[in-house]
Amino acid sequence: VGDLPLALQSRLARVLQEQSFMRDGGKTRVEVDVRVLASTARSLTDMIAAGDFREELYHRLNVVSLRVPPLSERREDIPELAADLLRRVADATGLPSRTIGEDTLAALQGHDWPGNIRQLRNVIERLLILAPADGGPIRADVLPNDVSEDAPSVLRWEKGGEIMQLPLRDAREVFEREYLLAQVTRFGGNISRTATFVGMERSALHRKLKSLGLHGGAPDERAGPDSAD
Repeated sequence: VGDLPLALQSRLARVLQEQSFMRDGGKTRVEVDVRVLASTARSLTDMIAAGDFREELYHRLNVVSLRVPPLSERREDIPELAADLLRRVADATGLPSRTIGEDTLAALQGHDWPGNIRQLRNVIERLLILAPADGGPIRADVLPNDVSEDAPSVLRWEKGGEIMQLPLRDAREVFEREYLLAQVTRFGGNISRTATFVGMERSALHRKLKSLGLHGGAPDERAGPDSAD
Protein backbone atom coordinates (compact mmCIF):
# COMPACT_ATOMS: atom_id res chain seq x y z
CA VAL A 1 0.00 0.00 0.00
CA GLY A 2 2.96 2.31 0.49
CA ASP A 3 3.52 2.32 -3.27
CA LEU A 4 0.08 3.69 -4.15
CA PRO A 5 0.03 7.12 -5.85
CA LEU A 6 -1.45 9.91 -3.72
CA ALA A 7 -4.50 10.26 -5.99
CA LEU A 8 -5.32 6.57 -5.63
CA GLN A 9 -4.79 6.79 -1.88
CA SER A 10 -7.45 9.50 -1.69
CA ARG A 11 -9.92 7.45 -3.70
CA LEU A 12 -9.34 4.36 -1.56
CA ALA A 13 -9.79 6.36 1.65
CA ARG A 14 -13.08 7.73 0.34
CA VAL A 15 -14.34 4.26 -0.58
CA LEU A 16 -13.49 2.95 2.89
CA GLN A 17 -15.25 5.89 4.51
CA GLU A 18 -18.41 5.87 2.39
CA GLN A 19 -18.57 2.09 1.81
CA SER A 20 -19.43 2.79 -1.81
CA PHE A 21 -17.90 3.99 -5.06
CA MET A 22 -18.89 5.22 -8.49
CA ARG A 23 -17.55 3.45 -11.55
CA ASP A 24 -15.94 5.62 -14.21
CA GLY A 25 -18.79 6.68 -16.47
CA GLY A 26 -21.35 5.17 -14.11
CA LYS A 27 -24.51 6.85 -12.83
CA THR A 28 -25.22 4.88 -9.68
CA ARG A 29 -23.09 4.18 -6.67
CA VAL A 30 -21.96 0.64 -5.93
CA GLU A 31 -22.27 -0.40 -2.30
CA VAL A 32 -19.37 -2.42 -0.91
CA ASP A 33 -18.92 -4.40 2.28
CA VAL A 34 -15.30 -5.46 2.34
CA ARG A 35 -12.38 -5.96 4.66
CA VAL A 36 -9.07 -4.66 3.41
CA LEU A 37 -5.81 -6.40 4.17
CA ALA A 38 -2.89 -4.11 3.29
CA SER A 39 0.83 -4.68 3.58
CA THR A 40 3.95 -2.59 3.17
CA ALA A 41 7.67 -2.82 3.78
CA ARG A 42 7.91 0.93 4.31
CA SER A 43 7.29 3.18 7.31
CA LEU A 44 3.92 4.79 6.63
CA THR A 45 4.34 7.25 9.50
CA ASP A 46 7.57 8.50 7.93
CA MET A 47 5.79 8.75 4.59
CA ILE A 48 3.00 10.78 6.20
CA ALA A 49 5.56 13.19 7.66
CA ALA A 50 7.14 13.52 4.22
CA GLY A 51 3.77 14.11 2.56
CA ASP A 52 3.91 10.87 0.58
CA PHE A 53 1.01 9.07 2.27
CA ARG A 54 -2.49 10.20 3.18
CA GLU A 55 -3.01 10.29 6.93
CA GLU A 56 -6.75 9.62 6.61
CA LEU A 57 -6.05 6.40 4.69
CA TYR A 58 -3.49 5.35 7.28
CA HIS A 59 -6.04 5.63 10.09
CA ARG A 60 -8.69 3.82 8.04
CA LEU A 61 -6.34 0.90 7.44
CA ASN A 62 -4.61 0.82 10.80
CA VAL A 63 -7.45 -0.79 12.76
CA VAL A 64 -5.53 -3.98 13.53
CA SER A 65 -1.80 -3.81 12.89
CA LEU A 66 0.39 -6.89 12.59
CA ARG A 67 4.16 -6.60 12.35
CA VAL A 68 5.91 -9.32 10.38
CA PRO A 69 9.58 -9.35 11.42
CA PRO A 70 12.12 -9.05 8.60
CA LEU A 71 14.32 -12.02 7.72
CA SER A 72 17.19 -10.51 9.70
CA GLU A 73 15.09 -11.03 12.86
CA ARG A 74 13.93 -14.57 12.05
CA ARG A 75 17.01 -16.28 10.71
CA GLU A 76 15.87 -19.61 12.13
CA ASP A 77 13.05 -19.61 9.56
CA ILE A 78 15.38 -19.19 6.58
CA PRO A 79 16.07 -22.92 5.98
CA GLU A 80 12.34 -23.71 5.66
CA LEU A 81 11.68 -20.59 3.59
CA ALA A 82 14.61 -21.38 1.30
CA ALA A 83 13.44 -24.97 0.80
CA ASP A 84 9.92 -23.80 -0.04
CA LEU A 85 11.20 -21.13 -2.44
CA LEU A 86 13.47 -23.69 -4.07
CA ARG A 87 10.50 -25.96 -4.80
CA ARG A 88 8.48 -23.05 -6.15
CA VAL A 89 11.29 -21.84 -8.41
CA ALA A 90 11.93 -25.37 -9.66
CA ASP A 91 8.23 -25.78 -10.52
CA ALA A 92 8.12 -22.39 -12.25
CA THR A 93 11.30 -22.87 -14.30
CA GLY A 94 11.10 -26.59 -14.98
CA LEU A 95 14.53 -27.11 -13.43
CA PRO A 96 15.05 -30.20 -11.26
CA SER A 97 14.63 -29.52 -7.56
CA ARG A 98 17.72 -29.75 -5.38
CA THR A 99 18.65 -29.68 -1.73
CA ILE A 100 20.62 -26.85 -0.18
CA GLY A 101 23.94 -27.70 1.49
CA GLU A 102 24.51 -26.92 5.15
CA ASP A 103 27.28 -24.46 4.26
CA THR A 104 24.88 -22.60 1.96
CA LEU A 105 22.14 -22.52 4.59
CA ALA A 106 24.59 -21.17 7.15
CA ALA A 107 25.61 -18.39 4.74
CA LEU A 108 21.97 -17.55 4.00
CA GLN A 109 21.23 -17.34 7.71
CA GLY A 110 24.22 -15.07 8.25
CA HIS A 111 23.08 -12.47 5.69
CA ASP A 112 21.03 -9.41 6.74
CA TRP A 113 18.63 -9.50 3.73
CA PRO A 114 17.88 -5.80 3.25
CA GLY A 115 15.60 -6.82 0.36
CA ASN A 116 13.78 -9.32 2.59
CA ILE A 117 11.89 -12.25 1.04
CA ARG A 118 12.12 -10.91 -2.52
CA GLN A 119 15.89 -10.81 -2.31
CA LEU A 120 15.97 -14.32 -0.85
CA ARG A 121 13.83 -15.59 -3.73
CA ASN A 122 16.16 -14.02 -6.29
CA VAL A 123 19.17 -15.64 -4.63
CA ILE A 124 17.43 -19.04 -4.52
CA GLU A 125 16.63 -18.76 -8.23
CA ARG A 126 20.27 -17.92 -8.95
CA LEU A 127 21.45 -20.92 -6.92
CA LEU A 128 19.17 -23.27 -8.80
CA ILE A 129 20.29 -21.95 -12.19
CA LEU A 130 24.04 -21.85 -11.48
CA ALA A 131 24.38 -25.02 -9.39
CA PRO A 132 26.48 -27.78 -11.00
CA ALA A 133 24.47 -30.46 -12.77
CA ASP A 134 25.74 -33.22 -10.48
CA GLY A 135 22.47 -33.38 -8.56
CA GLY A 136 24.20 -32.89 -5.21
CA PRO A 137 23.40 -30.32 -2.55
CA ILE A 138 23.88 -26.71 -3.65
CA ARG A 139 27.15 -25.46 -2.20
CA ALA A 140 28.01 -21.97 -0.96
CA ASP A 141 30.51 -21.34 -3.77
CA VAL A 142 27.65 -20.39 -6.12
CA LEU A 143 26.27 -17.72 -3.79
CA PRO A 144 26.41 -14.10 -5.03
CA ASN A 145 29.24 -12.01 -3.59
CA ASP A 146 27.00 -9.80 -1.46
CA VAL A 147 25.80 -12.89 0.42
CA SER A 148 29.01 -14.93 0.53
CA GLU A 149 31.13 -12.02 1.82
CA ASP A 150 29.01 -11.98 5.00
CA ALA A 151 29.53 -15.69 5.57
CA PRO A 152 32.07 -17.00 8.11
CA SER A 153 35.40 -17.85 6.49
CA VAL A 154 34.99 -21.54 7.38
CA LEU A 155 32.22 -21.75 4.78
CA ARG A 156 34.67 -20.80 2.04
CA TRP A 157 36.91 -23.73 3.03
CA GLU A 158 36.76 -26.79 0.78
CA LYS A 159 35.33 -28.86 3.62
CA GLY A 160 33.03 -26.10 4.87
CA GLY A 161 29.90 -28.03 3.95
CA GLU A 162 31.12 -31.09 5.83
CA ILE A 163 32.11 -29.05 8.88
CA MET A 164 28.68 -27.40 9.20
CA GLN A 165 26.96 -30.78 9.52
CA LEU A 166 29.09 -31.93 12.44
CA PRO A 167 28.94 -31.31 16.18
CA LEU A 168 31.81 -29.25 17.61
CA ARG A 169 33.95 -32.21 18.69
CA ASP A 170 33.83 -33.89 15.28
CA ALA A 171 34.28 -30.59 13.44
CA ARG A 172 37.38 -29.85 15.50
CA GLU A 173 38.80 -33.26 14.60
CA VAL A 174 38.25 -32.62 10.87
CA PHE A 175 39.96 -29.24 11.18
CA GLU A 176 42.88 -30.63 13.18
CA ARG A 177 43.42 -33.38 10.64
CA GLU A 178 43.45 -31.02 7.67
CA TYR A 179 45.55 -28.42 9.50
CA LEU A 180 48.22 -30.86 10.68
CA LEU A 181 48.35 -32.65 7.34
CA ALA A 182 48.93 -29.29 5.63
CA GLN A 183 51.68 -28.35 8.11
CA VAL A 184 53.47 -31.72 7.85
CA THR A 185 53.35 -31.46 4.08
CA ARG A 186 54.57 -27.87 4.28
CA PHE A 187 57.67 -28.95 6.19
CA GLY A 188 58.37 -31.91 3.91
CA GLY A 189 57.35 -34.53 6.46
CA ASN A 190 59.85 -33.27 9.06
CA ILE A 191 58.05 -33.87 12.34
CA SER A 192 60.50 -31.89 14.49
CA ARG A 193 60.14 -28.74 12.37
CA THR A 194 56.38 -29.20 12.19
CA ALA A 195 56.13 -29.67 15.96
CA THR A 196 58.18 -26.52 16.58
CA PHE A 197 56.00 -24.46 14.26
CA VAL A 198 52.65 -25.66 15.65
CA GLY A 199 53.85 -25.41 19.24
CA MET A 200 53.75 -29.08 20.23
CA GLU A 201 56.23 -31.59 21.59
CA ARG A 202 57.48 -33.95 18.87
CA SER A 203 56.16 -37.01 20.70
CA ALA A 204 52.79 -35.34 21.29
CA LEU A 205 52.54 -34.48 17.59
CA HIS A 206 53.31 -38.10 16.67
CA ARG A 207 50.49 -39.27 18.94
CA LYS A 208 48.08 -36.68 17.60
CA LEU A 209 48.83 -37.61 13.98
CA LYS A 210 48.31 -41.27 14.78
CA SER A 211 45.01 -40.60 16.57
CA LEU A 212 43.80 -38.67 13.52
CA GLY A 213 44.69 -41.54 11.21
CA LEU A 214 47.59 -39.71 9.57
CA HIS A 215 50.28 -42.12 10.80
CA GLY A 216 53.02 -39.52 10.65
CA GLY A 217 51.57 -37.29 7.95
CA ALA A 218 53.37 -36.87 4.63
CA PRO A 219 56.83 -38.45 4.80
CA ASP A 220 59.61 -37.16 2.64
CA GLU A 221 62.79 -39.25 2.44
CA ARG A 222 64.84 -36.12 1.84
CA ALA A 223 63.82 -34.58 5.15
CA GLY A 224 66.38 -36.51 7.20
CA PRO A 225 66.15 -38.57 10.37
CA ASP A 226 63.30 -36.48 11.82
CA SER A 227 60.99 -37.41 8.97
CA ALA A 228 57.80 -39.31 9.75
CA ASP A 229 57.90 -43.06 9.51
